[in-house]
Amino acid sequence: QLIPGVRGTIKEKPGFNPGEDAAALRKAIEGIGTTEKTLIDILTQRSNAQRQLVCKAYQDATGRTLCDDLEGDTRGDLEGILVALITPPAKFDCQEFIGAIKGAGTTESVLIELFASRSNHQIKAMCDAYLAETGRALIHDLKSEVSGDFEKTLLILAEGKRVESTNVDVAKAKEDAKILYEAGEKKWGTDESKFIDILCHRSVPQLRQTLVEYKSLSGKTLQESIEREMSGRLEDILVAIVKCVKSVPAYLAERLYKSMKGAGTTESTLTRIIVGRSEVDLQDIKAEYKKLFGTSLYSDIESETSGDFRQTLLKICGEDGK
Repeated sequence: QLIPGVRGTIKEKPGFNPGEDAAALRKAIEGIGTTEKTLIDILTQRSNAQRQLVCKAYQDATGRTLCDDLEGDTRGDLEGILVALITPPAKFDCQEFIGAIKGAGTTESVLIELFASRSNHQIKAMCDAYLAETGRALIHDLKSEVSGDFEKTLLILAEGKRVESTNVDVAKAKEDAKILYEAGEKKWGTDESKFIDILCHRSVPQLRQTLVEYKSLSGKTLQESIEREMSGRLEDILVAIVKCVKSVPAYLAERLYKSMKGAGTTESTLTRIIVGRSEVDLQDIKAEYKKLFGTSLYSDIESETSGDFRQTLLKICGEDGK
């Protein structure tokens, strides 16, 4: 389990005073014309736990929730990212999940990202938040939304049953690699269930070893085989799991890159990853981004986004080396 704050870009603010922050936010919101700079400066320079205390102090002082006031006073992507900042991480994941299965057509790429990149602990927290918010089990609602092998894979991930042990059994990795090879490359027609079972249940260190064994057995990477043998959403989710086994920060760096360099910037993905990983591993994501794309995440955000939304992202991200 990652220790919050160690590889994040946002740290607890020393000498923190929630009452003072709440008063400054109130002044910024209630004054003539909202002072966005104050909102951005305060909310990006506190940890999530500190922001929860600010929300409480704000509500005690005004009788209103900070969330309602931000929604009333800011618009669009800025509103989205400021509200994300004051939302507890598990509840934020849960709201992203709800957004992905509600609306017209389920947003599979968001579901894949949420379940492939989160630890058992984070997935359980998201499920608990979902139950608290809706009164229903997340797994139950997920079942009605998606179908086939893709659904099966998501549901296994949503159960959070991945083995957590750090021990690596090399013989088992060799055996699993052989099973995967025989279920895919070696036979006519692919046995998807073997891929799903192994990739959703084995521990991350165990799967890393399995990737090595697979390559030495088949001469190809497991990702290449999945891309050759499968298609559609099942291919997407299994490839995402393989990428996350290798490196969650590299996987998320690629998601960020595509969200900015694809057709039109996907602001919701930028918000979800930059805010969601700001106290987890955003420093590692920045390093992977530079390695993969030869440019800094900071400068790409600078050139691909605009206005107060850009300012907020940049404050959370922090310049390289800072």
